[in-house]
Amino acid sequence: MDKTITTFKKNKFQEIRIGIREFKGNDLIDIRTWTMTQGTEEMVPTAKGVSINISLLKDLKKSLDDVEAILKENKMI
Repeated sequence: MDKTITTFKKNKFQEIRIGIREFKGNDLIDIRTWTMTQGTEEMVPTAKGVSINISLLKDLKKSLDDVEAILKENKMI
């Protein structure tokens, strides 16, 4: 499967895309910065990102929940 699930703006010229990708027979969750190429409106992926085996989704979700809890405790969100 090669599918972008969600996209959100990082800044004026970049966005974050989260999707599911297949690489060398492995299904991965891909979280990557995409940037606009100079002189065009085309977005291209950068090396800035992470790909995580889908079997680690539960760990990723727990980690994000932990981050959210710490941010709330410190009144940052």
